[in-house]
Amino acid sequence: MPVTVLLVDDEPLVRAGLRAVLEAQPDIEVVGEAADGAAVIPLVRQLRPDVVAMDVRMPLLDGIEATRAVLRTVDDPPKILVITTFENDEYVYEALRAGADGFLLKRARPAEIVHAVRLVAEGDSLLFPASVRQLAAEYGDDGGNRAARAVMERAQLTEREAEVLRLMARGLSNAEIAARLVVGTETVKSHVSGVLAKLGARDRTQAVIAAYESGFVAPG
Repeated sequence: MPVTVLLVDDEPLVRAGLRAVLEAQPDIEVVGEAADGAAVIPLVRQLRPDVVAMDVRMPLLDGIEATRAVLRTVDDPPKILVITTFENDEYVYEALRAGADGFLLKRARPAEIVHAVRLVAEGDSLLFPASVRQLAAEYGDDGGNRAARAVMERAQLTEREAEVLRLMARGLSNAEIAARLVVGTETVKSHVSGVLAKLGARDRTQAVIAAYESGFVAPG
């Protein structure tokens, strides 16, 4: 089955460019478009896309609020890939905090766009880990988020789960973590699932954000 994508951007040329790039791939299908975040929820419910590629800045409802709305109101919500002009944008970090799974630069090359959609759909590794660390260092709470610290303390991660979370924060995939720890990939998947469950995180990106915000991992 192809990865299905909903495009949300107020610039028609951006949507057309993304559609052309993605639909050239045999394993990706663009199932719909919207010009503003306000139209996202009904389209997600109707089309059930695997991934929503969503502009972070839109006139009526921006990508941050649209992300919150989708995750709050849609059962089994899609992965959300935020589209942005600047990778060091505070809006991007706020979107990740709100629940977005990753972000994509509008100037990205076609191969990078395709890779981002596939990676977010699979959920196996963190997209642009260095950029997420930079965003966390600049806009995060730098370990000062009491709520995040409380969540991390309650999680009571095992030593191995803590090690896996640190490697996740560096952007390693399950296979790379398995090679680093000299264990099987299925064992890593089990540890990752345990980390997400204990932190109440829906994906790797949210777990890594929690690690930065709590001070468990230093973003610098």
